[in-house]
Amino acid sequence: MSQVSDRTSTERHRLPVRTLVAASVGNAIEWFDWTIYATFAVYFSSQFFDKSSPTLALIGTTSTYALAFFFRPLGGILLGRLADLRGRRWAMLVTILLMAGGSLIIAVLPTYQAVGWLAPILLLLARIAQGLSLGGEVSNASAYLGEIAPPAHRGRYSSFFYISTGIALLLASVLGLLLTTTLTRPQLESWGWRIAFLVGGVLGLVGLWLRRTLAETEQFEENAERARATRNPLLLTLREHPKAVLQLFGFTLLSTLCFYTFFSALTPFAVQFRGADGGEVFLALSIGTLVFIALQYPMGAAADRWGRKPQLLVWSGLMTVITVPLSLLITDRPPLLNLVIVFVVGLGLYTFMSSIAPAIMSELFPTELRALGIGAWYNLTVALFGGTAPLLIAVFSGAGRPDLFFWYVAAGALIAFLIILTLPETKGRQLT
Repeated sequence: MSQVSDRTSTERHRLPVRTLVAASVGNAIEWFDWTIYATFAVYFSSQFFDKSSPTLALIGTTSTYALAFFFRPLGGILLGRLADLRGRRWAMLVTILLMAGGSLIIAVLPTYQAVGWLAPILLLLARIAQGLSLGGEVSNASAYLGEIAPPAHRGRYSSFFYISTGIALLLASVLGLLLTTTLTRPQLESWGWRIAFLVGGVLGLVGLWLRRTLAETEQFEENAERARATRNPLLLTLREHPKAVLQLFGFTLLSTLCFYTFFSALTPFAVQFRGADGGEVFLALSIGTLVFIALQYPMGAAADRWGRKPQLLVWSGLMTVITVPLSLLITDRPPLLNLVIVFVVGLGLYTFMSSIAPAIMSELFPTELRALGIGAWYNLTVALFGGTAPLLIAVFSGAGRPDLFFWYVAAGALIAFLIILTLPETKGRQLT
């Protein structure tokens, strides 16, 4: 009897890999589309802005990138509320459609030389759709993963969120490496960058097909009526959960800076302002991304065993002290080894947070406010600190002070460390 009971217990807690992949794949597609914009911006900026000033064209392109970020909070509010009212699955289907559509539109947009200022306007509209989409995707997928996970295994379940994301980012990096090594720079600037956006649109359709069979979470079903009866839910998150909002802001601030520094901002910075070889940058990023993927599940399991808070304190503390020293390795025409060290160390440390991000965020808010609470305040923080990261690094570098950006990241890490100190330990806790 005891052996049967033990075997049943083991089966009950076996990871539902197919469900986890289906739930996470939409986020992967979202981040693929989002990342190729940042990583290929240095090549297509002159296609949508006046090419007579490459620096101004890049600033214009990164400004569009930043402006789209400010639609993420709106997407988080609208699609998060949709998820709380209609279900996580329904909202996740909407987000992936918006993202794939935006990517396909960018792939076929006319250039500045063909239609003048209509080109950047159309680019901005497509990016707005993607900003709305990503604003809802992260919060809704996080809520879904948090709600289907047993309390003792929520870190492990959460790790799939960035395993799939890392694979998508690796695909974006490998695609970048392939395109930069097989096409000339004029070919990349003329039409090669369009391939990446076309691939993103096709992958979106694959993600939509995978998500069609997802079942709704029991927690949503049990709390749907309560969510529908809730009035002024956004205000309610501030009035009844102000500490949770502050804590979400704190660790999201640094998480955002880590993500956009290592996955987005460093690529155009190294190529445009340090004369690094584009192929070597993409190769180093690919190696760092492999490390990022490989560490997700072990770090998720570690948080289930030893707790979320110690892991977050190590991450934020180390980022405070090593960010500036790491940046010094990106010298003029940096060797490949330097680039590999920067990406491996930075992305390896980031897994301390990314592996358990859905678990931490889901544990902050009750079910009837979970998707909206995460969607609104997570995305507002990302808009403020993530959307401006490529723009800031371009502006600081243009002014001859790129080091200021890395001091800025280190300061953000210190703020995150102090706020994380206020977090309660939530490993093994039942969701409210």
